[in-house]
Amino acid sequence: MDRGADGMMSPAVSPTPPSRARTANVAGAVVLGCCAGWALVSATGRTSRPEGVLLAVLAVAAGYACGRIAGSLLPVAAAAAAALGGLGLALLSPGDGLSPGGGPPERMGPGTAELTLAAGAACCAAWAVRPGWRRSVLHLPAAGAAAAGCLLVGPAAAVPVVLVVLGSLAAGRVRRLPGLAALALIAAAAAGCCWALGAGALPPGLLGAFQDHPPTHRIRLWHQAVRLAAAHPLRGVGPGRFGELTAGAAGPDGTAHSALLQQAAEQGLPGVVLLGAVFGWLLYALWRSPRATPLVLAAGAALTALAVESMAGEALGSPRVTACAGLLAGLATARRADAGETGVRVAATGVGLRPAGPRAPEADTAFRVVRPRKTPHPGLPEPGKPDDRDPDTGPGRAA
Repeated sequence: MDRGADGMMSPAVSPTPPSRARTANVAGAVVLGCCAGWALVSATGRTSRPEGVLLAVLAVAAGYACGRIAGSLLPVAAAAAAALGGLGLALLSPGDGLSPGGGPPERMGPGTAELTLAAGAACCAAWAVRPGWRRSVLHLPAAGAAAAGCLLVGPAAAVPVVLVVLGSLAAGRVRRLPGLAALALIAAAAAGCCWALGAGALPPGLLGAFQDHPPTHRIRLWHQAVRLAAAHPLRGVGPGRFGELTAGAAGPDGTAHSALLQQAAEQGLPGVVLLGAVFGWLLYALWRSPRATPLVLAAGAALTALAVESMAGEALGSPRVTACAGLLAGLATARRADAGETGVRVAATGVGLRPAGPRAPEADTAFRVVRPRKTPHPGLPEPGKPDDRDPDTGPGRAA
């Protein structure tokens, strides 16, 4: 909100100009379109299967659109419903979830990713309300996600969820741009470690710290992915071909258990750049979001945790996960519908808005209505005082 000449806040509730918000939307459309187009280019002339990449791109776009709509109409209820829905998907979905009949779950698989996103949505819902008991209640799904990951998978699955919750609690003391920059550095450091492990470029001391985390079998898959990327740096080997070119070492799922290295092997270095551009677009959209800074940083922490999980596991192996990631980003970047109505009402009545106290940035709705001071015109008398120029009210009036 900007201050006017009288020192009060202007009627605009959002600090983000509409032109910058449109820039983020256009950038997202361009980046996702380039991802889909490059997948088709990489598959040209080969027996490739780009359907998985196209489905993931479509899931992100659809989830983002749904999040923008739901977050605009029902900012708190939509985030709370997304948290409960993500928790339910992780616990009840067979195959790649955490359900008892789905086989042994992976520590960094889709089930863990859904728990992480559910915790992020719960933290967003908590920051969207005023401080009080409701904020504490809305943090309960995040605590439930951490407990579910610890009990069903192991402590390693609960670590990203706990980090998201801790990051959300600390978000109220961090400015937006430095917080998002720190998240970008964390993701870049994780990508560098993953690539160094795959290329065998880590020093012996650091290599010992990663012993059996990830497992040796996964490290061998990463070595093969880096070799394929070095042999085909431009277009890769084609989407969906990593499993058949590794002589069955990838297992029945045919993946490298690392979205970064599999992208490099199947779509070359341009594919890696586009994958990083998608994450960069999400952070840029969060930076330009009209929502409160703690809410934005909570969503950014969850998306960063998902990015780190995808580099060391199969977190992006299900379209549900990519759709949930887009949904969370849409919820955190949606412009509240009541904010627009408030601006119209203020413009019509001449009533200003200002933050309700020093802790106002913690909640989206912490505003109170104040009326402007009535300052008389220099040529007019003050209200309640007689006018010397009026013969009926001035001191020289007739007796």
